[in-house]
Amino acid sequence: MLKQDLQIKQILQEAKTIAILGLSPDESKPSNKVAKYLLEQGYRVIPIYPKGGEILGITAYRTLQEAFSSEAQRGGIDILDIFRKSEAILGIAKEVLSLEVKPKCVWVQLGLFSQESKEILENQGITYFENLCIKIEHQRLFE
Repeated sequence: MLKQDLQIKQILQEAKTIAILGLSPDESKPSNKVAKYLLEQGYRVIPIYPKGGEILGITAYRTLQEAFSSEAQRGGIDILDIFRKSEAILGIAKEVLSLEVKPKCVWVQLGLFSQESKEILENQGITYFENLCIKIEHQRLFE
């Protein structure tokens, strides 16, 4: 097994809570399908969606800051899964560094890249994966 596969498998085994930034209430969107899958696998999913409301029966936080400070008392967020455009990733990475309680892993979805984000997060000890779908990787490594 490749080193990255071992790392991904370990993170997915240890993680309990996954926040999804850009989780859409639209059931046809990939973020919604991924969230549904993660819930079926027994993860706690935390929606972060600018309009708030409820997604998949779970109250959505409007901002990263709000989600992470509210979840800190419940043991924090293990993985931040990002469904946003590549241009937005660096700003999100910088926001992650400003959080009091940071995720162990930042996961950037398929087709998205940010070399600078990878460098600044890994320098702070946060595992970073990009251009990978958490659902596909979970299915590949656990089924």
